Amino acid sequence: MSATPGPGPRLARSLAAPAPGWTAQADAVVVGSGIAGLTAALELRTRVPRVLLVTKGRLSSGSTVWAQGGIAAALDPSDSPAAHLADTLAAGGGLSDPAAVQVLVTEGPERVRELVARGTVFDKAADGDIALTREGGHHADRIAHAGGDATGAEISRALVAQIEAVRHDPGIEVVENALVLDVLTTAPGGSAVGGAGSPGAAGGPGSADGGLAVAGRGAGDGRRVCGVTLHVRGTGSRDGVGAVLAPVVILATGGIGQVFRSSTNPAGATGDGIAAALRAGAVLGDLEFVQFHPTVLWLGSGAKGQLPLISEAVRGEGALLLDVNGHRFMPGVHEMAELAPRDVVAHAIVRQMAATGADNVLLDTRHLGREFLRTRFPTINARLLEAGIDWSEEPVPVAPAQHYHSGGVVTDLDGRSSVDGLYAVGEVACTGVHGANRLASNSLLEGIVFASRAARDVAARFDAGELEQGEPVARPGGSALVAAAARSRIQTVTSGGAGVIRSARSLAEADERLNAVRADAHLAAEVVAEPQAAEWETTNVHMVARALTRAAWVREETRGGHYRTDFPRPDDAWRRRVRIWLDDEGVLTTV
Repeated sequence: MSATPGPGPRLARSLAAPAPGWTAQADAVVVGSGIAGLTAALELRTRVPRVLLVTKGRLSSGSTVWAQGGIAAALDPSDSPAAHLADTLAAGGGLSDPAAVQVLVTEGPERVRELVARGTVFDKAADGDIALTREGGHHADRIAHAGGDATGAEISRALVAQIEAVRHDPGIEVVENALVLDVLTTAPGGSAVGGAGSPGAAGGPGSADGGLAVAGRGAGDGRRVCGVTLHVRGTGSRDGVGAVLAPVVILATGGIGQVFRSSTNPAGATGDGIAAALRAGAVLGDLEFVQFHPTVLWLGSGAKGQLPLISEAVRGEGALLLDVNGHRFMPGVHEMAELAPRDVVAHAIVRQMAATGADNVLLDTRHLGREFLRTRFPTINARLLEAGIDWSEEPVPVAPAQHYHSGGVVTDLDGRSSVDGLYAVGEVACTGVHGANRLASNSLLEGIVFASRAARDVAARFDAGELEQGEPVARPGGSALVAAAARSRIQTVTSGGAGVIRSARSLAEADERLNAVRADAHLAAEVVAEPQAAEWETTNVHMVARALTRAAWVREETRGGHYRTDFPRPDDAWRRRVRIWLDDEGVLTTV
């Protein structure tokens, strides 16, 4: 196989799908019901006349539910936003955008207080204030948690309750069980407000990204968002494939876990938002930086799909990492030992596994005591008991698995992408906060901070009369469909070639094998594939896998969540963002 990937087959600019059978209109469409999507919808509801909130499952099924550890913010008087900023920049490996991090840490405490005002019940300390703990990479106790280890579930409960309370308001409509297929866009040409090259917008000289502008790409060519197509699994007027026309689309679709064979992400994390943005012409960035959670419950070599994680907060409370010989290895790796940033811990675990010839290491919590483990981590305790593990009596077998994606749709500080009218918030976005590696418990904070900013920006543009409904046109390049049967192969190839440890050879081989997957299965008589949910999701998984693998091959260094055995050290020449997009011919292009 070639050590240098070629351009590969062209990618289509839309999914193969039936023509829309129904049409609706809105002033803004929010896609996703995690902390970012729910926050954006709640903020917009009172600021624009018509908001449509689309969620892939039930309203309460967003990925936020699975967040265990907590949400980071400088709430304690002895802590400060400056200290939080320093820890975030250190974890980001020199690639975090200081301006974006400054926004996160200064606006974060107020956003957490707003969560409380919206009904979130955080665990309390003896003095009645919010209890705070510490996780890897933090030098202060600044992690607020709820239900011990059920923070995401509690935040989701509170925000969903807020949506349910206004669900019959004519200003908001919730469409459940709906998969967004494509972002609709206008024809290129004309002018676009806030597009690439405008100060403060994605691509402009005042952007957090430091300049997104790529010749001939993004909002600079006048392409604007004008809605989405989606498939609703339901009955009545919102059933089957339809189109929602709107001048603003806010993607809050979460992560890409199902691109890999093993992940802590739910089954619905198929990279739908990133793939749809790519097809719409948006610039993506930092795709190569994938965070593999160091301590995911090891269930055997054949385990796949969503795996239970053992929260970083467990190590924050004093758990130790041992190899299969009982040797505690992290003190010799990093000054913070088990509390080192996640990428450091994950890579150390992989190296220790290789050195011992084992498939896992061990997380030792026995010294913490049964009662403490049961009350502080009730969810984890219950899941371990279900697996036949009493962690007060025996170490827990763990190994790294895909957990979080630091890259995504490149945005400015207000969530604007390089396509006018397309916003991205939460894990689907690349704000510049995380850089090469996300600091523990910054993800929930990023979701709420930047969703709130995006909603305020949309409202301001609406009031200024900048947002006008455009006419959607078909994009050139045909349509794509990958057979659902190919998903397992795609996941295996991506995990093997672009997993925790990478090299030019592994990435080139993965690229070649991904290119061999037929992306026009609907046109092949010998392939069983029909335009339906499983095929659409698999097509998105395949597109994200191709883009991620290409970005990882381009970055010839090791930094944060990107580890190359052939380039094992950081290189200052790569202290920049790798951007990737589809050109007008459907060719993946990087810069």
